[in-house]
Amino acid sequence: MINIPAGMRVLLATQPVDFRKGAHSLTALAAEMLGEDPFSGVVLVFRAKRGDRVKIVHWDTSGLVLVWKQLEGGSFRWPPVTDGAVRLSAVQFAALFAGLDFSRVADTRQIPTPTAPA
Repeated sequence: MINIPAGMRVLLATQPVDFRKGAHSLTALAAEMLGEDPFSGVVLVFRAKRGDRVKIVHWDTSGLVLVWKQLEGGSFRWPPVTDGAVRLSAVQFAALFAGLDFSRVADTRQIPTPTAPA
């Protein structure tokens, strides 16, 4: 399990990538296709074409970290394939990484703030 701090930005690239790419190629892809600075501390999540594998790239100020995961007997739940990226909360990322449907996890920013009766 990878724990992501609550304030850290997590971007999920919605287009599948060639999984022969390494950390440097994926960071170049993030800069080119997503317009994102891969050295800004953002966590970048890339998917394989079949949907059963992810590669996660993160710059931790001392070097690039590359995590590769393949689910046994199943596939990750993905948003529709479009151009660009989807921003995930730390909780949604944890659900995705565990193989759960991250879209069913409520993001705290989506919970309405209660108002006092007038």
